[in-house]
Amino acid sequence: MAQASPAVSGNPAATDYSIVGTGWLGRTLGLKDEWGVRLGGLWLADTNLVAAGGAVPGGWTNNQALFVGLHVDANKLVDWKGAAFGVQFLQFNGGETNEQAGSVAGYNSIVGLKPFNRTELLEAWYLQDMIKDVLSMRIGRVLPTYDFGNVLRPVALADPNQNIPAVSGLLWTPIFVNGAMIGAMMGYYNPANGVTVNFSPSKSFYVNLGVYDGNRAINVQTGLNPPIFNGYRFNIGEIGINWVLGDGNHPGQFGIGLWRQTGILSGGGTTEDGTGGFYLFGSQRVVRGINPKVDHSSISVFYQFGANASQTLPITQYYGAGLTAFSPFFDRPSDSMGAGFGLSRLNQNIFQRPSELMFQAYYQAHVISSIFLQPTVTYIPTPGASPTLPGTLTTTLRLTLLF
Repeated sequence: MAQASPAVSGNPAATDYSIVGTGWLGRTLGLKDEWGVRLGGLWLADTNLVAAGGAVPGGWTNNQALFVGLHVDANKLVDWKGAAFGVQFLQFNGGETNEQAGSVAGYNSIVGLKPFNRTELLEAWYLQDMIKDVLSMRIGRVLPTYDFGNVLRPVALADPNQNIPAVSGLLWTPIFVNGAMIGAMMGYYNPANGVTVNFSPSKSFYVNLGVYDGNRAINVQTGLNPPIFNGYRFNIGEIGINWVLGDGNHPGQFGIGLWRQTGILSGGGTTEDGTGGFYLFGSQRVVRGINPKVDHSSISVFYQFGANASQTLPITQYYGAGLTAFSPFFDRPSDSMGAGFGLSRLNQNIFQRPSELMFQAYYQAHVISSIFLQPTVTYIPTPGASPTLPGTLTTTLRLTLLF
């Protein structure tokens, strides 16, 4: 199907806008790389069990998400300088995975809000470079989580052996969208419609700006609706840097952003005229060569923080951190394992419990080609949905197939 892939995030479709899957599907159908047309996909499937506690002890759910995407490099195809186009379709079928656990932040990010069976045009965008590799603009239906608050963004350096793949394989929602933006920020599987500007004057510094239809904040399922421009806007900006440290040239990155949601918002019996907040994140490789059988084996850490001034969003502050070991055992270069914690301060206008704490650990095993199998265990000592819920222990078995 494809060559072995490096470690992947818990949901690769929520990590990078430019490529869906490996392109194997297009090559099999006769598309040639030199044409600049790439057709690929991704299939995620998991089984979840509430092993103890939670809202539904013993409850189990199955979820699957199929992504098929087309990426066109118009420069290669028709000599349109600096232009590219992309579309991505999603078929999702799932259940009340997070509800059964009593989780507010969401221990499994493959599931969002109802309906749990949906067919969507997830992306449809046009990208134009104004200055090659420095300034670009992407217009259309996009997932802003690719460009903003993306702690999972791989760290790519000139020497590929120095790269950090997807920084973690954790499955919970705040690894993909900072918890303090949940309810306002668009992403999988509720995209945004608007404009993203990327400015990278050097390989170690960038500025991203975005303006989008902000109806997600009033509970519009943007993935199931056409663009709506009615005065509700989501504005966001982020700056970031990357570096290498020490004799081992350990790569790291840091980003900080501000966001503002406009319009009359309501929640928990309260209304407010707009809201906003900020976030930061970073990652750093701290050790290399932990496994003598794999040259690029390493350990990396990451951290996240976010806060808002909202009276209506479910989470007011979020703190998260974790570590990942790449190629930790034997002659298995594409395996990884990791653990992390996430603490969500809950809006007391909506929830009685002051916070929700989660711990999660996983082992992501490369099976063959671009197939990964990932057992994951999550413990939530304080499920936020109700103050009477006992601690929740869940297990997830996730299959990831890129094609």
